[in-house]
Amino acid sequence: MLKVKRILILLLVITGLYIVFNQAQRFDVFGAGSEGNKDGQAAISNDIQTIKVDVSSVSTTIIPEDRTNLKAVYNGKQLLKVAENGDTVEVSVRSKGFHFFDWTPFTEKSTLEIYIPQDFDRNMTIDLGSGNVNFSGQSKEKPMRLNEVTIDIGSGNMDFKNLIAKRWSQDIGSGNVKIDSLKTETGTFDLSSGNMDIKHYIGAVEADVSSGRLNIQMDKLADSIKMDVSSGNVGLDLPDHADFTLSSDVSSGTISCDFPLTTKEVNKHSIQGKHGSGKYKIDLDVSSGNIKIH
Repeated sequence: MLKVKRILILLLVITGLYIVFNQAQRFDVFGAGSEGNKDGQAAISNDIQTIKVDVSSVSTTIIPEDRTNLKAVYNGKQLLKVAENGDTVEVSVRSKGFHFFDWTPFTEKSTLEIYIPQDFDRNMTIDLGSGNVNFSGQSKEKPMRLNEVTIDIGSGNMDFKNLIAKRWSQDIGSGNVKIDSLKTETGTFDLSSGNMDIKHYIGAVEADVSSGRLNIQMDKLADSIKMDVSSGNVGLDLPDHADFTLSSDVSSGTISCDFPLTTKEVNKHSIQGKHGSGKYKIDLDVSSGNIKIH
């Protein structure tokens, strides 16, 4: 009983210290304001090859506009950092103070707006622990053009629109991702869990789905598609006049194809066939789960 009382007293002391420190930050007792840095800027010279965004528990919007530098405007109680590191400009938001007791990101919403040059055509890396990221070009007719885009999402939500990239690579732990109007030479999608919806897509596809749901609607079939599905559901929406040769293997689960196929071979574990000229290869491997081509 005495031991329990000591533990309770210790917890009360720790809680009291946290409250005192937290209130001290709010009322600037220690000379530090309660808010994080409000904004930051960095020059985007020709030497800068990559813009890196590393955020968690923040609602982030990336806004291309007519400008020559990067500007970040933050509203919240964490710390905003905008720094140049070699050929990279990094924008990050981090907790401050006693990290062990810093529960602010989970209790109060913070926002971050990142303004970038609309003619920045190099590389972008986005790491999202949680929260939201929105990134959009001006329109489908005037998209944002980039070289290589690398995205890593632990959880949260991402929304992308009107983008062109030479290479697109996306690793999704969980959460929800929406992409509307993306053109790329090569798109790589690794989905561990969660949901991913892609509309108006043009480019090659390499997808690995271990769980979750992936839907891809393609405006034009212009390259090969390769998918490995160990669990989950995949929908592949192709143009009516797509030219492809389908090769699939199924150990468990199902693959269905609504397209009429010539030289069609169907058995319990595979579907083979050709639609149109058969120009582009579609290779599907399902160990568990479902794929529907329509």
